[in-house]
Amino acid sequence: MPDLIRPEGPQADDFRFSRRALAAGGLGGLFFAGYAPAALAAQAAPITTDDDDLTLETTTIPAPDGFDLPIYAARPTGAGPFPVVIVVSEIFGVHEYIRDICRRLAKAGYAAIAPAFFNRVEDPAPLADMARVQAIVAEAGYEQVMGDVAATLDWASQQLWANAERVGITGWCWGGKVVWQAAARFAAIDAGVAWYGRLAPPESARPDRIALGEPWPVELADDLKAPVLGLYGEADRGIPLASVEAMRSALQRAGQTESGIVVYPGAPHGFHADYRDSYTPDAAQDGWAKLLALFERRLKG
Repeated sequence: MPDLIRPEGPQADDFRFSRRALAAGGLGGLFFAGYAPAALAAQAAPITTDDDDLTLETTTIPAPDGFDLPIYAARPTGAGPFPVVIVVSEIFGVHEYIRDICRRLAKAGYAAIAPAFFNRVEDPAPLADMARVQAIVAEAGYEQVMGDVAATLDWASQQLWANAERVGITGWCWGGKVVWQAAARFAAIDAGVAWYGRLAPPESARPDRIALGEPWPVELADDLKAPVLGLYGEADRGIPLASVEAMRSALQRAGQTESGIVVYPGAPHGFHADYRDSYTPDAAQDGWAKLLALFERRLKG
């Protein structure tokens, strides 16, 4: 299996293939209806969040390169305006886990928006072939992804129900790295929560592959424009604790006293992913509580 450089995180053993039936749902044809089959555990019992008192939307928005970028949005029903949270997926795109996270955030009072960063090439969500998933993800370069974040921010600023003066971002795995990058790029972002996104290139990576993954979060500490909380697992085989400590040191040198990293003892990569074998309830629940506390303070305070 090829190294995953731009997305950064999972190893082959992090995934368990399954023939479990996938959930169905009406999403206007823009998104795959179920959980990513490449990682869905046979015994998984994912958290499911209903849409009572929520308004859901699937649409496309114009990206800077002219692509019609699909998004999934969930918000409380009502006029708002609601603080905005951009939700950045793992390598599997906007599948049911990511949509459920949007609904969870909407239940907490936020307008959550999940862009489909990979769909220019192909939607990875329905695929069981990890090599193909990784090839799709590798095409989503830094400037394209940042352009998609900018497009999402711009679209949100035009919605009467959105308070574009209060914006957070959260993401998992590949999306965790994007959180650090976006918080360093956009002054409009007020807080970020990065779930096990790679912080530095692997020690064994070739120079050309290191360049493909730039800018790395460890290089961006001086540029952070908002507090970022990093949530990591002690037993993550793709993100060495040495890189976590390097990021902590970079934050300290940069005087980023409001940013920090929590490492959960014994937790693997993907500990929040309740549809996977890696799900670790105690770490997932504590991380979610910390996310809500940060967003409450920065986006609602």
